[in-house]
Amino acid sequence: MLPKCEIDDKFLELFYHELDDHKLESGNSLNLFIPIISNNKFDFDRLQDSLYDIIITYALSRRTQEEIGGLGGRKFKEAVQKLRNSRAIIDEDPDNKEGELGEILLYCFLESHLNAPKIISKLEIKTSANDNVKGSDGIHIKNVAANDYQLIFGESKLYSDLDAGIRKAFGSIKDLIDKSFKDFGFEIGLLNSQLIKESVDDEQYQILKSIIIPNASEDQFNMDKAFGMFIGFQIDDNEFRNLSNSEYRKEVRERVVETVMECIKLINVQIDKEAFRGYPIYIYLLPISNIGSTRVQMINELINK
Repeated sequence: MLPKCEIDDKFLELFYHELDDHKLESGNSLNLFIPIISNNKFDFDRLQDSLYDIIITYALSRRTQEEIGGLGGRKFKEAVQKLRNSRAIIDEDPDNKEGELGEILLYCFLESHLNAPKIISKLEIKTSANDNVKGSDGIHIKNVAANDYQLIFGESKLYSDLDAGIRKAFGSIKDLIDKSFKDFGFEIGLLNSQLIKESVDDEQYQILKSIIIPNASEDQFNMDKAFGMFIGFQIDDNEFRNLSNSEYRKEVRERVVETVMECIKLINVQIDKEAFRGYPIYIYLLPISNIGSTRVQMINELINK
């Protein structure tokens, strides 16, 4: 039995699901979520509130949560302390790709929408001395058929320009393929990582071992690597600010969809490159207003809670 997802589909109620599994090249898919709009702005307050619970399961391994036990207060303090200790340098530059917000949102969408439970989060990877798991914004697993599994490596980007975010995200996963995946020792190192042993119990570890390094003679499991990609991008709504609430909501949602559809060709060109053939890619897009300051503000509120 695999670990269970900690984030259920109630998380998705915070967004309009504007593009649902939009078909891309090679059987891949794209999902566009738009934050609920209220009073002519994206309602990030509700999302912020949800993160206070989510940060616990994102930052702490299952074993650590069991050891802490009790109510959520101690777990929240421990999770926030980990966030403080590992925090990357975050500034007001809207094109700075660093920061935990994208990594946390990727985790949420992979669990709540893709039904792919977390094995290791980026926050845990940052504090690990094991180089075999670095280079990814978290690792999840998905059961796609009876005995077929995917080990999903996360990649998140927050860029004001969607085109730039797409190019950078595909560049990062190509680096991971080139630097890590071609060495079979990657799987061995991943399995031997203390992070995985912290994340699951002994029975689940043995199942993961059989999945990650399948035995061809037994033909019990099939495992493929895949990617979960999250890109947060900025949307310019200045020209709509003085519209009525209903008109604003309609115009902004249409603008976001138009912006994404203009990038579909670029995404398909990337997918069709030789480096990515055979790798399933799940893409999640989310517009964010004032992306630089919003990113900083949301993480600061978590850290200072």
